[in-house]
Amino acid sequence: MRIGIDVGGTHTDAVLLNGDDVVSSIKALTSADVTAGIIEALDHILSDSGIQESAVEAVMLGTTQFTNAVVERRHLSEVAAIRIGLPSGDGLPPMIGWPGDIAASLGGHSYMLSGGTLYDGSPLATLEQSEISRVVADIKAKNLDTVAISAAFSPMTSDPELEVARQLREAIPGVNITCSHRIGRLGLLERENAALLNAALLKFADSVVDAFGTALRERGLSCPFYVSQNDGTLMDAEFVRQFPALTFASGPTNSLRGACKLTGLQDAIVVDIGGTTSDIGILQDGFPRESNIVIEVGGVRTNFRMPDILALGLGGGSLVSDNGLEIGPRSVGHNLVTQGLAFGGSTLTATDLLVAAGKVQVGSVRDLSGVSPETVNNGLQTIQDMLNLGIEKMMPSSDPLPVILVGGGAILVSDKLTAASEMHCPKHSGVANAIGAAIAQIGGEVERLVNYREEPREQALQRISDEAKATAIGAGADASTVRVADVEETTISYMAEGSTRLRVKAVGDVARNIKGDQ
Repeated sequence: MRIGIDVGGTHTDAVLLNGDDVVSSIKALTSADVTAGIIEALDHILSDSGIQESAVEAVMLGTTQFTNAVVERRHLSEVAAIRIGLPSGDGLPPMIGWPGDIAASLGGHSYMLSGGTLYDGSPLATLEQSEISRVVADIKAKNLDTVAISAAFSPMTSDPELEVARQLREAIPGVNITCSHRIGRLGLLERENAALLNAALLKFADSVVDAFGTALRERGLSCPFYVSQNDGTLMDAEFVRQFPALTFASGPTNSLRGACKLTGLQDAIVVDIGGTTSDIGILQDGFPRESNIVIEVGGVRTNFRMPDILALGLGGGSLVSDNGLEIGPRSVGHNLVTQGLAFGGSTLTATDLLVAAGKVQVGSVRDLSGVSPETVNNGLQTIQDMLNLGIEKMMPSSDPLPVILVGGGAILVSDKLTAASEMHCPKHSGVANAIGAAIAQIGGEVERLVNYREEPREQALQRISDEAKATAIGAGADASTVRVADVEETTISYMAEGSTRLRVKAVGDVARNIKGDQ
């Protein structure tokens, strides 16, 4: 049996799965203390099902804690930013374009070193030992214990980053280090930003992992636990300590994976409607379609792998105005059950429109007597128009796809959406995100620039596939089950003939012999 938990802005959802069967589930309001909400969900699942704690094989968690830390500028450590790229890499300094408050949170410690490589892996410049020694000494003198190291084209050749990291560890025992070649994709500035955000979260990640592990033990759960990544896969507790930033945007990803599991559809559009927003994403071969554009996290440009998600300001708690012609983006969120008209409150919400129209039965329709039929009709049409337009924007082609409705706010869709070829709202759709977390596999991804004129395609593909599989195994996958799930090849026309960006994603089942952080 597995327990899946997903923490959203409005609700914390949890499920207990026995194979593919949902034994117990809960949708509880998210608490200000995220950990307390997780514990409450765990307690309900265990008591409601009546199972023995020893029957739980693993707990899977999707959490917003690391995203919130960046957005709210809390729990962030000061970080020494080391860039290896001189003499040509000092035009734009580290943290260029960052919002001032988050840059200040990281302390503004920047260092430049000679070295790095070109896109083909050949040296840009040699590392200068005197420069490295001077930087290491200054970091040590400032008592900094967290460092992000980024080098030009380090995904091609990671040796410069690894050498500087080695010298730092020798000089500063226990130093926390993020090397950019392990966290971001090609593109120096965005990859450097990703490494900096990840490094700033390392100490917080330790406390989160420790707290969750302690909570499991206190409830008699000796099983390992895993945390959702933003590509629809999992990582074990120790991997989270190294790469907390890989959890960014994991919530919508879990919903897409859960929708796939509940319907069996591998290619579809998923609309996850919550209390505040509707997230629209695309399932391709059972996994979320990834975004190919630069993603901002807390105002910082990064090149993390991220699901391609369109977020609409439409949810069950969205405010209705202008006689129903405008809905959202403001929302009462988790206060819907106290502030919505149908629940005795004084605020007209999207959910109230459905209740007034007799399309759903929650709260009391008697409290909606003052809402005019015109407002109800206009509001229902506005909801349809917003969702149809959002789906059309996300469609990969002009051919309609099936649409899967999930999330607690799926009740907002009472009629067929014209942009969908067919509609699905499966059983347990309200906790699809928690199901997605519970059924996820372990994943690993590697991206490299290769030249097929110098290295045959088959050989390059095998080499990078092996790297991706090794990454998945390092994250907690069972080696015997790891397979290549996705290969993306992009010809780079402005580089040497044969230059290709090659990205490989590998996935595998959770390794049962891993004990986790228990």
